[in-house]
Amino acid sequence: MMFATLQIWPRRARAGATARRARAARRRRERTGERARPCKEPARGVDVRRQDRTYPGVHRCPAEGGPIECNKCYTMKSGVNVGMKEAGWPRPLRVLWVTRIFPNRVEPLSCAFQRQQLAALSRRCAVEVLAAIPYHPGVSLLGDRTRPGRLVAVPARDEIDGVPVVHARAPYLPGAGRVLAPVNAPLYLAGLLPYVPRLRGRFDVVLGAWLYPDACAAALLARMLGLPYAVKAHGTDVNVVARWRSVRPLVGSALRSAACAIGVSRPMVEALVALGAPKERAVLVRNGVDRALFRPADRRAARRELGLPARGRIVTFVGHVSREKGIHELLSAFEALGSDGRDGSEPVHLVIVGDGPERAAVEQAAARRDRERAPADLGEGRGRIIAVGARPLSAVARHLAATDLLALPSWAEGTPNVVLEALAAARPVVATRVGGIPDVVTPGRTGLLVPSRDAGALGRALREALARAWDEDAFAEAAPPSWEESAEALQRLLARAAFGDDGRAAA
Repeated sequence: MMFATLQIWPRRARAGATARRARAARRRRERTGERARPCKEPARGVDVRRQDRTYPGVHRCPAEGGPIECNKCYTMKSGVNVGMKEAGWPRPLRVLWVTRIFPNRVEPLSCAFQRQQLAALSRRCAVEVLAAIPYHPGVSLLGDRTRPGRLVAVPARDEIDGVPVVHARAPYLPGAGRVLAPVNAPLYLAGLLPYVPRLRGRFDVVLGAWLYPDACAAALLARMLGLPYAVKAHGTDVNVVARWRSVRPLVGSALRSAACAIGVSRPMVEALVALGAPKERAVLVRNGVDRALFRPADRRAARRELGLPARGRIVTFVGHVSREKGIHELLSAFEALGSDGRDGSEPVHLVIVGDGPERAAVEQAAARRDRERAPADLGEGRGRIIAVGARPLSAVARHLAATDLLALPSWAEGTPNVVLEALAAARPVVATRVGGIPDVVTPGRTGLLVPSRDAGALGRALREALARAWDEDAFAEAAPPSWEESAEALQRLLARAAFGDDGRAAA
């Protein structure tokens, strides 16, 4: 035993000395800005992008000119940091994305737009997500009855679409309204504090994705890390902050100090300026769509694939089935619409894709419709109101291919990605005139817009849209950008925040 211990001890001592020298070298580089020497070791089939987590330990990469590069002890896969050399950036861009709004293993279908944008951005630069999970003492006793109880099962670390995700347990006040809302940002930051030591020296810029409390907590975290930060708003967050006066000072402070404030539509950029963002730093970066999924497709084939009625017209709703999404106005408008179609003889079906608190009301309306109709009119065993529940993005694409138009009567919105996806699929949109929807839907060319909470106007617009012959060329002109194009614009903004216009690291 003694002999074995004496044999092992020198190896452990050497390993400890190596680690100490590596830590000292890292501190020297951070202090002086010195670059690490390029590695000459051959790659050995490891995921070198993830290996940066052991920074500055031993890492391997091919010599310069190979498919994998090393710069300042940072490695990356082929294709990552596209455009780095052309733009003159001093090193590969490293982004810390801070948000509560991100899918996980318990809620894999949530926030599909953010998941797609992050996946596209991770193909251009290195991204890691710090996702806050709501938590309070005793939440495990609630079981699966509440969302926080279900989220207990989310792992501390995960990887989604190749993007490393760290789930931080952030304290929260259950049912906190607008009066207690200012407490959420400090509580959010408290959940992130344990991760600060391991985040130091590993990133160039912090992005807070969602205006409150995410962006406010990201601003405080960035100051602790000595990094510049950017703020990205999506729409609903802007609407909430505009109503809640108690959080406006916090949001205004975060926006004024941000390297850039990003909105996904022109009205949203204007709202960010009104909330305190400097006009010269408020920037438009539109969300994209997956063009491989959302494109004009054969309607009949899609209906056969989904088991939807082949005869008649279909109006489709995609989203959270809630009161705020205008689901009751849509049901009322559909009742008034009857079975009128373009020629007055075809039945009209309403398909609801999504889940939420009002799904039971939708199912009751569907059952009532079935009872009122003769068995011969049911057609293929389905009623005229069809609730299919939440579906993955690939199934949503098939539903948009199968439909005649998309209906979205929300009370408030940002720029809903489902509207962009419908336009990419060459399907007209009947929606409310709220948020960024008028920025992407041209009335009479790609859809119709109505006032919110007006079931009568919605019913008339649905009837008109079903009767109109739409020009497919108009949809081609209004096609939204791809996620790759959106990620490229976002990457350049973040690199400018991190390195400045002249390519040097920002202070």
